[in-house]
Amino acid sequence: MSEDKLSADRLAIDRLARQKRREERMRLLASGPASPCISVCQMDPMTGFCIGCTRTIDEIRDWIISNPDERHAILAKIAERRAKATR
Repeated sequence: MSEDKLSADRLAIDRLARQKRREERMRLLASGPASPCISVCQMDPMTGFCIGCTRTIDEIRDWIISNPDERHAILAKIAERRAKATR
């Protein structure tokens, strides 16, 4: 087999693998609760939370790869943060 053919085959395999990862991420995203983002994206330097959704930067970054249970846990933390802020 020529080197060009091997390269082309490897590219095709890589594309297929990326497509499968995308499909899995989309399946996970659709299977859990919706993002709490309200498009007011600004980090509060005092608390470290987004002023729109009350998530940390790590929670925002990881939302798309989190499973439904992890997302529910983040939503519970948000509810606790908001409750503390209104006291």
